[in-house]
Amino acid sequence: MTIKRLILSLLTILAVVRVLFSLQDSFAQPQIQSRLELYQTNLLLHAAEVSDDHLIAVRNVFVGPAPLAAAEKQYLRAREVTEKSLANFQGQQLELQQLLDEIDLKLGIIQAKQGKTKRAITTWQKLIDREGDDNYHSSIAQTGSVLMKLWSLSPVQPTDIESIPTTNLDGWFLYATRKHLDWVQGHFLTPSPWKEREEYVARQALLKLALISTIPLLTGILGIGLGLFLLVQWFIKRETAILTLNSTMTWEVPWDGEVVWQVLIIGFFFIAQLVVPLLLGILGIEITALNLRLQAGAILVTYILLAMGGLSVLYFSLKPFFPLPSEWFKLEWQGNWFIWGLGGYLVALPLVVLVSLINQQIWQGQGGSNPLLFLALQAQDRVALAMFFLTASLAAPIFEEIIFRGFLLPSLTRYLPVWGSIAVSSLIFSAAHLSLSEVLPLMTLGIVLGFVYTRSRNLLAPMLLHSLWNSGTLFSLFLLGSGG
Repeated sequence: MTIKRLILSLLTILAVVRVLFSLQDSFAQPQIQSRLELYQTNLLLHAAEVSDDHLIAVRNVFVGPAPLAAAEKQYLRAREVTEKSLANFQGQQLELQQLLDEIDLKLGIIQAKQGKTKRAITTWQKLIDREGDDNYHSSIAQTGSVLMKLWSLSPVQPTDIESIPTTNLDGWFLYATRKHLDWVQGHFLTPSPWKEREEYVARQALLKLALISTIPLLTGILGIGLGLFLLVQWFIKRETAILTLNSTMTWEVPWDGEVVWQVLIIGFFFIAQLVVPLLLGILGIEITALNLRLQAGAILVTYILLAMGGLSVLYFSLKPFFPLPSEWFKLEWQGNWFIWGLGGYLVALPLVVLVSLINQQIWQGQGGSNPLLFLALQAQDRVALAMFFLTASLAAPIFEEIIFRGFLLPSLTRYLPVWGSIAVSSLIFSAAHLSLSEVLPLMTLGIVLGFVYTRSRNLLAPMLLHSLWNSGTLFSLFLLGSGG
C-alpha cells in the first residue's frame, strides 16, 4: 500500500466514524416535522378568528368546520410523540421536556376554549406537578398555575394578570387568554387595541395558510400529471421517449476509483466533518451560542469555506487529466436545462412527499433534521433570512451538484450502469446530510436530481431543481414561523 492510500484509508476511517456518530446522534433528536405540524396548527387557530363576512367562505375552506377540535387532536398527537421520545432517548431530555411543557400549556388553552375546563385544568396540573429543575420549567409552570386560576374563576393577583401577556404565551394563545381575561374582568364590551390587531393577524394567517396549502397542492397535481404523461409516453415510444433519452449513455472517465475516493473523502467529508469544526474550535467560535443573525452569517461563511476547500480538492485531483472530455461539468445557458430543472422539481415534489409520509411512520418523529431548518423556522430577521437563502438556495445547489452529480455520478459509470450510479450517488448524497430520518426522502430527491442530470447533460438543470427545492422549503418555513 502506498503512502497516499494509507493516508486516504486513515482519513476515510476518521470521516466514516464521524459520519456514523453524527447519524447516531440524530437518532435521538426530534424531526422538524413535529414542530412544523404545531406551527401550522397555530396558524390554523389564528385563521379561524377571521370575522370579515367577505372572507368567511375562504376561512371555512382552509380552516374546516372544527378548528379547535383539529388543533387539540394535533397537540395530543405531538404530546404522545414527545412522551415516547422522553422514554426512549436520554440525549435530548431537557429539550424534549421543554417541548412537552410548551405543548401542555397550549393544549390546556385549546381545551378550555372548547368548554372542556376540567380537562384543561387536568392538563395544566400535570404540567405543574411535573418535576423540573430548570428556570424554563419553573416559569412555564407558574404560567400554567395562573391559567388554572383564570379558567376556574379563582382569585388572581394583579401581578399574575400582568405577567400573562409576556410569559410563555404568544400568537393565538395570547389572544385567547386576553379574551378570557376581559370576560372574567367584565371588559368584554370595552374596545381593546389588541382586538383590531388580532383581526389583522388572523387575515394574514389565513393568507399564509392558503399559500402553504395551495401552492404545494397545485405543484403536486402538476407533478403527478407530468409523471403520468412521461410514463405513458415511455410505454408507447420506449426508445425515443423522454424517460429513455440518454438513459444508457455513460461518460468517458479518464481517472480511476482512487481519484473518486480522494475527492469524496478529502474534498467533502474530511473538510466538512473535521477541518471546518476544528477551525471553528481554534477560533473559539461556537455557532449555537451566537444570535440568529450571526448564526446565519457563520453558517454561510463556513459553507463557503467548505465549498472552496472541496472544489480546490476536486480541481487539483483532476488537473493531471486536463483537458477533460467535453461532456464533463457542462454549464450551458442555451438549451432546455430550465425545462428539465422545473419539470424535475414538479415530479420530485409528490414523490418526496409520499416517501416522507412513509418515512414518518418508520421514525415516529425521531431521526433528526437539518439544523438549518430549525433556524430558518425561527428567522424573521430579513438579513438572517437573506443569508439562509444564499446558503441553501445558491451555495448548496452549486457546490453539491458539482460534487455529487457533476463528478461522483459520472465517475461511477466507469464501474456501474447509469441507474446504479444514480442510486449510489443519491445514497451518499443523502447520508452526507447526517440525519437518519432524511436519508430516504433525500435519496428520492437525489435520484430525481441524478435522473435530470443524466438526461439533460447540463449541470444547470439539477442546480435549478435543487435551488427550487430549498427555496420552497425556506419559503414554507418563513410562512409558518411568522404565524403571529
